[in-house]
Amino acid sequence: MQLQAEREAVAAAPISALSAQMADVRAVMEQDEQTKAMMEALRGSNINDDDAALSGTKLKVVEMSVGEGDDTLPLTYEPERLAAYFSKRPLAVLTRIAQVSSTSFSWLLGVLFDTATGKLKPNSEAEVEQVAKLRSVIVSLGPFFIKLGQALSIRPDILSPKAMVELQQLCDKVPSFDTQLAMTTITDELGRSPDEVFSYISPAPVAAASLGQVYKARIRGTEEEVAVKVQRPFVLETVSLDLHLARQLGRLLRATPLSSRLDICELIDEFAPNFYQELDYNLECANGERVRADMKRLPQVIIPKNYAALTTRRVHVAEWVDGEKLSQSTADNVGELVNLGVIVYLTQLLDTGFFHADPHPGNMLRSPDGKLVILDFGLMTTITDNQKYGMIEAIAHLIHRDYARIGDDFVNLEFIPEGVDTSPIVPALARVFDAALAGGGAKSINFQELAADLADITFKFPFRIPPYFALVIRAISVLEGIALKGNPQFAIVDEAYPYISKRLLTDESPRLRAALRYMVYGKTNSFDVDRMIDMLQALEKFVAVKDNGDGTAFKVNGVRGFVDLGSAGSMVGTRQVPPAEVASDESFDIGNLADAADGRRLTEQALSAAEASRAREALQFFFSSEGDLFRAFLLDEVVAAADALSREAAYELASTLSLESLPAPPLIKQLVPALSPPLSTKDQQVVTSIRKLVAFFLGDTQPQQLLSRAASAETLQQIQALLPVIADNRVQMRRFGLQIVGRLAEKQTSRALGFLRTQVAAI
Repeated sequence: MQLQAEREAVAAAPISALSAQMADVRAVMEQDEQTKAMMEALRGSNINDDDAALSGTKLKVVEMSVGEGDDTLPLTYEPERLAAYFSKRPLAVLTRIAQVSSTSFSWLLGVLFDTATGKLKPNSEAEVEQVAKLRSVIVSLGPFFIKLGQALSIRPDILSPKAMVELQQLCDKVPSFDTQLAMTTITDELGRSPDEVFSYISPAPVAAASLGQVYKARIRGTEEEVAVKVQRPFVLETVSLDLHLARQLGRLLRATPLSSRLDICELIDEFAPNFYQELDYNLECANGERVRADMKRLPQVIIPKNYAALTTRRVHVAEWVDGEKLSQSTADNVGELVNLGVIVYLTQLLDTGFFHADPHPGNMLRSPDGKLVILDFGLMTTITDNQKYGMIEAIAHLIHRDYARIGDDFVNLEFIPEGVDTSPIVPALARVFDAALAGGGAKSINFQELAADLADITFKFPFRIPPYFALVIRAISVLEGIALKGNPQFAIVDEAYPYISKRLLTDESPRLRAALRYMVYGKTNSFDVDRMIDMLQALEKFVAVKDNGDGTAFKVNGVRGFVDLGSAGSMVGTRQVPPAEVASDESFDIGNLADAADGRRLTEQALSAAEASRAREALQFFFSSEGDLFRAFLLDEVVAAADALSREAAYELASTLSLESLPAPPLIKQLVPALSPPLSTKDQQVVTSIRKLVAFFLGDTQPQQLLSRAASAETLQQIQALLPVIADNRVQMRRFGLQIVGRLAEKQTSRALGFLRTQVAAI
């Protein structure tokens, strides 16, 4: 019973409290060397972000023709066609095998020796040393091996934490290829010489990577500055051959014990389609324009314009954007841009479903005017509706510590195959999360028991991290890693919760409506006004970050700048709404407010910006068209509160006037209590909750101030700050009021009919 009470207390706490607990847990967990390595690996703390290639690096490719007619190299990943294509080119196959063998021979000998002597074990020094040597081998062998290494470096279900950290130091920067070859490629692809297309193009590349290199140029005629990316010769051919050989190797290894831990064919089949996307610059161009359209709602985010008319499969032209890497910037708004980056990735993850799958620190810049720039859309992944909704549902279940449903979420999110009974996993999940979020704090955690429970979950069940989720973890972790460098108190939960709240409060899909109800009502089906206010505060933060790139220092229940966010139920608002100019007279007639609310006497002066007064952004949202779903969601609670208040008022009136003593027919005397039954405990709770919610909506304005015929100038300013909200949304307010009146009438009609049925039955 005590454990259940602790769980319910945690579930009822605001998200900021949960965030603080998780931060405490993280700090203590990082005292364990292996856990710290895992968290650093997930954050990409060791990702090599160098701008130049390692000295002595030489990229090895296979030079061959793509073929012609029916015998051409496929431009998408088709394993059977690749096998047929390379079966006719044994010389190219042997050449590549010789390149790979000669480059990796000494490394393979070292691995075999360490294995034979028993040194090569997970997280051992020998493993770290061999992975470090492997990096130079990988870079020399080209794009396939580099991309495969980078993909493995974010897979904790395949590599040990230390191996992940070491592999993340892979550098994608390689020596540039000859510029004359690049100019020839531009001519072949565009059908015009570079001089015809560009009035200027840099004589040498400004950056070079394994797939291609970039030149700075100006478009002839418009003089727009652009980045021209040219694909490296023979990359498609070499990558295709490597994929074919790796898959053939995987088929041979399926008969060995290694396949129980890693199915190479399955890994290649997951990895290869995205790789081919990166090799088609037409797709990158289309991806960039789609993301640019999706992000127009975020004014502080810059997505470079793409020039489709100048882009082909091997040449990509995009707007040149100056900036410094976010991971290397020392500007004072880096934290704000990280918060904005969280919204960008969550918008892609949970809204558009079109997710930037290459979350590298080098792909995020800070522009000279302080905006967030996101680059390189060659690698994208699609998130299905089931995955989007499943992640939000899992968050709601975690907040309420509903472990049975979390077990189902693992199946829904593809961590565990369908058909597996997850009920045995629930006790282990409960122990893990109860230990991590225990009331005694993180220092009370027994890490040996926690590790045993985690092992129980991961090894006793067919548990795997789905590829899409590995990319999600990487994206969010990279953002967290950047933020933690400048702000050790950064909490990803605080920054993600505003967006999640916004989705729950506005999305009309049946699954998210059910998730919203669960979030607010929980397992007990009891309205939790503090949770609702917590979500509305988070919504206000989302608006601040989305519109202004702001919000870096304030959390839910925190302070940002001069704006106090308050706590659940606080009378303090978050957004500063410009109030009306006020007259010198310090009295105020409530009749003027009524006229203004009707929109008839609201003047331009009433909308002018004088001194800042606070009114809730949430109030604006509640009565806006975007708040339709939320109003419908709250209607039952508001009607229940209004009904309870009206019954309470009727009872008090009857008591004050001593109506019981007045002469009246018995039927009438019985009708009055039937229509106004005494308030139950639940009725009183509903009234308290709605009063708390109203107080939150009004911000600094006390509810009783709205009923006063005489108020101070300060109160008048506070009331007038509400006038724009009332005027802008009077149609929705009137409609909502009519809905309440209609539902109240239904309740009274139902009571009256019930009373009449009782009387008739008694005759």
